Amino acid sequence: MEITLDCFFEDLEKEKINTLFKNAFPWESLKYLKEYLLDNIAEINKNIPIEVPLQESLFFTSEGEVIPLKEIEIYQEDYYFQGQKMEGAILKAGSVLMGKKIFFEKNVIVEPFAVIFTPAYFSKGTQIRQGAYIRGNVYTGEKAIIGHATEVKNSIILSYAKAAHFAYVGDSILGKEVNLGAGTKLANLKFSKKEIILTINKKTFNTGLKKLGAILGDKSQTGCNVVLQPGTLFGKKSIIYPGKVAGPGYFPPETKIK
Repeated sequence: MEITLDCFFEDLEKEKINTLFKNAFPWESLKYLKEYLLDNIAEINKNIPIEVPLQESLFFTSEGEVIPLKEIEIYQEDYYFQGQKMEGAILKAGSVLMGKKIFFEKNVIVEPFAVIFTPAYFSKGTQIRQGAYIRGNVYTGEKAIIGHATEVKNSIILSYAKAAHFAYVGDSILGKEVNLGAGTKLANLKFSKKEIILTINKKTFNTGLKKLGAILGDKSQTGCNVVLQPGTLFGKKSIIYPGKVAGPGYFPPETKIK
């Protein structure tokens, strides 16, 4: 049994961070995520308050301008300012940006009381819902969802993946169209705090990481209240049923844990 990127992902070339996946082992990308984001994200507009809750909702244009949201006319997913069509992201009052290396593509929405630490990159259409806690070193693909009371750190969430309700995503990768059921926890640190070592088909892989959560291949799903132990890897289209504890180790594509 060999671990290759094809076991997990199909369309990496469409993601902004596809160059991070040069190594055959997907966990390697997490080692370089922070450095990549810091190198590729410009500082946010100086007119956006940092480290304090926004006092009013803002429209952050793709050109980096800041306009009070109350001055924007919205028709479905189109935005207009003084009769001119605009592209940009919405940051609702009460949200907090903790640092300047944060990038929002168009149609991103940050709801009230979400807290975002730098660096972070959010591709178009990403939803960051009320009360989300994003602890930095985070990338989302198109139309990803980081939901209410969900905590994310040092993680890659590919396009259309959803961690919509009360999830913990630490040092993890969610493939395209992954869906985490409410209350899913991707644990990332062993009790012993030792490096995470994987044994697959009697072959040992030393990840070099003390913190590694889960890697879920494209279109995988977890039910409500699933817990995945540190160093758990599921191939594409896997399903973990509600309330189960799974891992550590590698599970091939289309695995079902009942």
